[in-house]
Amino acid sequence: MRMFKADLHIHTCLSPCAELEMSPRNIVQRACERGLDIIAICDHNSGENAPYTSRSAENTDLTVTYGMEITSMEEVHILALFENKQTMLSMQSLVYEHLQGVNIDDLYGDQVVVNEHDEIMGFNQRLLIGATGLTVERIVHEIHELGGIAIAAHIDRESFSILSQLGFVPEGLNLDAFEISAPERLEEYGDDYQPLVSFSDAHTLEGIGSSYTKFYMEAANLTEMGKALHGEQGRGVFI
Repeated sequence: MRMFKADLHIHTCLSPCAELEMSPRNIVQRACERGLDIIAICDHNSGENAPYTSRSAENTDLTVTYGMEITSMEEVHILALFENKQTMLSMQSLVYEHLQGVNIDDLYGDQVVVNEHDEIMGFNQRLLIGATGLTVERIVHEIHELGGIAIAAHIDRESFSILSQLGFVPEGLNLDAFEISAPERLEEYGDDYQPLVSFSDAHTLEGIGSSYTKFYMEAANLTEMGKALHGEQGRGVFI
């Protein structure tokens, strides 16, 4: 087993709040420069740029995990991580079914689908920045039904976190981890929320790898990450 340096919360130019420079190819290049072993693409309520980012990394040592940052009806952000394109697309279909509204580019920003060659494939016109009609409980349940990992995003922030929106973690909500924005906040949250992880939530190239978590495990795949988060069979996570 070995340590893997992971930043599992990165936005591409598909997220309206991210810089247009956040193309799959640029993200992979920057992640490699920062010495990351694993990244996850977690755009708002969509995974359309994740497969292109994975293709961009094919001739590198970087592993790209398919993900999304899903907004619940309570406006809680949940990171959803999946083993492959098929399971991610299944979750994306459910999210799209429960996502209302049309994006206003001039107001919220462009939502650009870009391939591994930095070619524009199109623009997503859904209101990706909005909330779905899915409850937190339903989102976590569906993620697990697809064999995915569910992480409460940036619990230390004053908006769009499970603590800011609900004030507590619902009993029986089977989250796999809790994300904090910076390692410096470990002591503040470590006694009450486990396991804790920290990722960059990068919206710019400079942000990639600014915060990361080390996974001690056998291989860079979702099954091993799940074991590490739950401390199984000698695996573990370290901020």
